[in-house]
Amino acid sequence: MAKKEKLVCYHCGLEMSEAETVWFDDKAFCCNGCKTVYEILNQNQLQQYYKMNDMPGIKSDNVDENIKQKYAYLDDPEIEKKLLEFNDASTKIVNFYIPNIHCSACIWVLEHLDKLNPNIAHSEVNFPTKNVRITFNGDKISLRQVVEILASIAYPPLISLDDMDKDKKKNNKKLLYQLAIAGFAFGNIMMMSLPEYIQSEGYWIERFAPLFRWIMFGLALPVVFYSAKDYFESAIKGLMQKIVNVDILIALGISVLFLRSSYEVISGTGTGFFDSLTGLVFFLLLGKYFQRITYDYLSFERDYKSYFPIAVTKIVDDKEEVLQIKNILPGDRLLIRNEEIIPIDAILMKNTALIDYSFVTGESLPVEKHIGDQLLAGGKQIGNFIEVEAISNVDNSYLTKLWSREAFHDSKIVNIKSLTDKISQYFTFVILTIALLAGIYWYFTDGFSTAIWVVTAVLIVACPCALALSAPFAFGNMLRKFGYHQLYLKNAQVIESMSKIDTIIFDKTGTLTSQEKYEVAYEGIPLFDEQKSMVKAMVKTSNHPLSRLIYQDLAEINIIHPDKTEEIIGKGIVAQLQDDIYKLGSASFVDIEHENISTQVYIAKNNQVLGKFVFTAAYRKGITQLFKKLQKKYQLIVLSGDNDSEKPILKKLLPKNVSYYFNQSVHDKMDFIQNMQEKGKVVMMIGDGLNDAGALQQADVGLALSENTNVFTPSSDGILKADKLSHLDRFLRLTQQTKAVIFTSFAIAFLYNILGLGFAITNHLTPIVAAILMPISSISIVIFVTLLTNIISNKLINSNL
Repeated sequence: MAKKEKLVCYHCGLEMSEAETVWFDDKAFCCNGCKTVYEILNQNQLQQYYKMNDMPGIKSDNVDENIKQKYAYLDDPEIEKKLLEFNDASTKIVNFYIPNIHCSACIWVLEHLDKLNPNIAHSEVNFPTKNVRITFNGDKISLRQVVEILASIAYPPLISLDDMDKDKKKNNKKLLYQLAIAGFAFGNIMMMSLPEYIQSEGYWIERFAPLFRWIMFGLALPVVFYSAKDYFESAIKGLMQKIVNVDILIALGISVLFLRSSYEVISGTGTGFFDSLTGLVFFLLLGKYFQRITYDYLSFERDYKSYFPIAVTKIVDDKEEVLQIKNILPGDRLLIRNEEIIPIDAILMKNTALIDYSFVTGESLPVEKHIGDQLLAGGKQIGNFIEVEAISNVDNSYLTKLWSREAFHDSKIVNIKSLTDKISQYFTFVILTIALLAGIYWYFTDGFSTAIWVVTAVLIVACPCALALSAPFAFGNMLRKFGYHQLYLKNAQVIESMSKIDTIIFDKTGTLTSQEKYEVAYEGIPLFDEQKSMVKAMVKTSNHPLSRLIYQDLAEINIIHPDKTEEIIGKGIVAQLQDDIYKLGSASFVDIEHENISTQVYIAKNNQVLGKFVFTAAYRKGITQLFKKLQKKYQLIVLSGDNDSEKPILKKLLPKNVSYYFNQSVHDKMDFIQNMQEKGKVVMMIGDGLNDAGALQQADVGLALSENTNVFTPSSDGILKADKLSHLDRFLRLTQQTKAVIFTSFAIAFLYNILGLGFAITNHLTPIVAAILMPISSISIVIFVTLLTNIISNKLINSNL
């Protein structure tokens, strides 16, 4: 008999058996949630959604459950005011982050929200950032109703406490404006300079040259005083701190170019070097912009506010009311629904809780809590609603105190000096020496006027444009390459820091182990096929994470149909088959005691415990090979907050020279790294949960591992997609090879400077020579570093080493 093919959900594409299928309109759905979304779209003539992509939706379990209660806090005028981007008498605009956006069909349906409600005037999706900007009529539809519409079609927005801070949401476009002004001026000045380069005399030149020179002077003013402003500020700060950085020489070069050009125009003695001046600033800003835009939409400075809700439900005299979390006081009774975050430390007062602490610890399996147990802020309730009593306000919770530690707020002190700044120290000294010697020579040879002319020419041609562009374009291109392979670094300085590290520290839970893959082992009396089928039938309809893992483990087992099944949220499942009563759940549910060392689910038949399912996180693929490669060059350490129960497993899995430290608190991890740094070590920390955030901040390089780079990750220097951890050795080697490319480009830049200095010292530097030499040197350096970094990155990252 041929094996039946599995059905696929029409909405989300999830595979399912015939017994699990929900049929509607001759289409198969995996759950009522997906069916509901289909109905809503179908009723509003949005069937095109399913033609854009096959199975474009997201699995939508209980899509309509608690929507009305969940977003009640959006009726608060103060909250609404802070969330709205624009708030007129009737027209309102809001910008939401929607994690479920993933394909063209998502964009299409979200840009047709007006079909779901005509009071939504316009909606526009920004796909890279997963944001949707919605314009609606505030007189006829509320912000809460807009959000409820999004949630009803399985695109609920992520609204967090961080969204209340409007200052954070402002997008700084200053660099873009500086670049645009410099580019506009550069293009126009080049065009106006061209006639004088081609023809030195004649009626039209003599008549219009002065006018064009003054126009060029006017165009150069905003470039010098606005576009180049940051270079002057950096140079002044460097001098005040007695640090010679590359911006000092750039600022000096810009100043000399502008002053000499202005003198020539005002005195009528020449056309000046305005084209070289604006070109220099344009190319420098282009390199800076290239770095910034690489992954500007990723957030590397997230804290708990990015994760916490804006408001919660407070219970007063058995009535529910919305309360902003900043107003929570000790003693307040709060209602926490399924999938809601506990924003304060509290005592559980009603029902059994199942708390997901993955945000805090990186451990994705939920923890069972009972009435009277303390719950820490940051946990997410899974399953039935619970009631808790606050024992602190938000500012005094364990989580907030953790974030208030000094290391979270101090800017990371970078001990590794920029390559460009390092070389510019010597370069500046050499150029000033050459300018001085050339000036002295021409002073005694041809007088003061010629000496000044030669000195300014030396400073103009030696302005380190090509030198300053090497690192930004090399690192900027490498940031893009890393991002293509799902390592997203905060800035170029991180690449330099990575090339210097000698010690790598790994968290265990969620870093070496997977948050999404767990191994399920059964221990106890062997189960008959009928008993296995019964267990599978019991967990089939449960949304509990452990039930799903058991169901997957029993994938090849046929399902039987119990006479009766009941799930007791937070405890377990009871089922009856003829005269036999089965129980599946926690130790207390089957009336036994156990040590809470590992995550376990017990199975009992007629009050006799048959055995238990034990869940252990699976170690990530390629970990052993990665450590073997890294041990050749780096000191490797595992630093974990867990007990040492898995130390024997780790010792078999990893090389012998790896060091292990267990039972480490958040502060212990930070202190450990600080001690390593005091011994002269340059440390990289790799972690995933908020409990690693302090260590990530303390380390010279902190990488946050993430299963999904668009959801919460702690503040870090970089975000690494979890399934790319095995490529870490390649990324580290690539940072070192990038430095080699930069040193090579420096050498090429010096050759251009030597050529230019030949013209300057011999008093043969004319505007046309500068106009040709400076752009060519800049463009060739950019092309060189871009091509070479592309070649080495493709060769190394795509290799099968």
